[in-house]
Amino acid sequence: MISHIEIYVSDIVKTRKFYDILLPRLGYVIYQEWPEGFSYRDRNSYIVFVQTKNKYIKNGYNRCNIGLNHIAYKCGSKEEIDNLREFLKKENVRLLYDNKYPFAGGPEHYALYFEDPDRIKVEIVFYENI
Repeated sequence: MISHIEIYVSDIVKTRKFYDILLPRLGYVIYQEWPEGFSYRDRNSYIVFVQTKNKYIKNGYNRCNIGLNHIAYKCGSKEEIDNLREFLKKENVRLLYDNKYPFAGGPEHYALYFEDPDRIKVEIVFYENI
């Protein structure tokens, strides 16, 4: 079981604004806060976001390089995913594979894919039996 995941970000203010909207909708609650970061937790684990030092920002993030490709969150229902998709569209969040929504991951995989402020791919998925 994962204890926590830590992600360095280019702009902690933008990231905080984004995840303050997303994560509570998925059942996460704020866990820790400090000037350079914050975290959200669920019952079993937590996710941490930390401001990257300026000297490292120039490299940027690319999910096709070595490292994190994406992070996926479980959602309670297909309707929640549909509602989140509509909300993200109104907020002009970049949706990925939207032409194949909701089955971009395959015919049995109901999911929404989009990017966070650093272009990290986020997946919200519904599983019937998990």
